[in-house]
Amino acid sequence: MELEDQVFNSLLRYTKALSVALGYRDLLTRLHSERVQGLSVNIGEYCGLSHKEINALTIAASFHDIGKIGIPDYILLKPSQLDEAEWDVMKRHSEIGEKIMLSTELEGSQQAALVIRHHHEHYIGTGYPDKLSGKNIPICSRIITIADSYDAMATTRSYHHERTHLEIMAILHEETGKKHDPELMPVFCKIIESSKFRTAKS
Repeated sequence: MELEDQVFNSLLRYTKALSVALGYRDLLTRLHSERVQGLSVNIGEYCGLSHKEINALTIAASFHDIGKIGIPDYILLKPSQLDEAEWDVMKRHSEIGEKIMLSTELEGSQQAALVIRHHHEHYIGTGYPDKLSGKNIPICSRIITIADSYDAMATTRSYHHERTHLEIMAILHEETGKKHDPELMPVFCKIIESSKFRTAKS
């Protein structure tokens, strides 16, 4: 475990610059990533993930949106909904993020990169980039998908207003078994009610 921690701390140290860079490019995305990381780790620990899996989850959740560095400003910062062509470009951020993480060539980066690549896959196989389904999606990716969805709806974006906790939970329940893992959702529901990452807007 000591060696695993050394690998994790090394990866975390050398990727910190990525977080700073993302903050300068898009502060809202960086703050969102920090909240998603905290919530994802809470879920992972409750699920009993191994020490190595928690480390990969921590890194991947922190940088799940790092690929947005490679998305043009006119799309990333557009103050309205994206059209189909723009959305196709935006969806590339998960693959770009994978490549950025892999480019560090650090031990442990491969597992984190895989999780980043698949954090927009849907449980029924309608997500991107590879249309994976069910347990074929890495569990850390499935966890991030839930945390990411919750926080995205809990914050105001240029194209939508923040939703209340009850509104968000209703949407997440509707998406369970479609977008979200039906086995992980009960865990999330239990954790979020007392979590510091729960939106104050009831």
